[in-house]
Amino acid sequence: MQFTSDDKTLKDGSKNARLEWGRKLELRKPELADGAEIFTLVESCEPLDKNSVYSYLLLCHHFADTCVVAEEGEKIVAFLSGYRPPGREEVFFVWQVAVDPRMRGRGLGKLLLQEVLRRPASRGCRFLETTISPSNEASQRLFCSLARDLKARSTVTSCFSEDHFGHENHEAEPLFRIGPFLLEQVI
Repeated sequence: MQFTSDDKTLKDGSKNARLEWGRKLELRKPELADGAEIFTLVESCEPLDKNSVYSYLLLCHHFADTCVVAEEGEKIVAFLSGYRPPGREEVFFVWQVAVDPRMRGRGLGKLLLQEVLRRPASRGCRFLETTISPSNEASQRLFCSLARDLKARSTVTSCFSEDHFGHENHEAEPLFRIGPFLLEQVI
């Protein structure tokens, strides 16, 4: 598996990254028309929480600068959603990373994280945060691996307990925090 970047620089200043292993994947900002397909992708990605199609439409429409889709041909095969929490300028919060089951184990989740951190919308970011349920071992490995790559500290603290989810039968979601790091380490 080899990660390469195309020479093409997009309007937002990010590179049109490609992952190659016999196929090319385009990493790009999501568009409104992608919302329903992203919903379908997330449905296939156990144990991720399934949000409404409407929430994915909002992410594509309002948060495109901090979200990434990976497209193979005309099919979306991975999606990352995230945002910069208000009043916390040094933090990028990752909401979801969904990778088509056929594409797992190839570094695509990490490539999505690297892509979003390279964008102008991530300027000033020194910490990456996310919540991960204990049963989602793949996401835990992804964030620990990224922390090693960034040579940054990684901590896990309590965040959302089972009680916070009310009547929904949901595991606790501890907070994973990576940082501080320099964005130059990502580029």
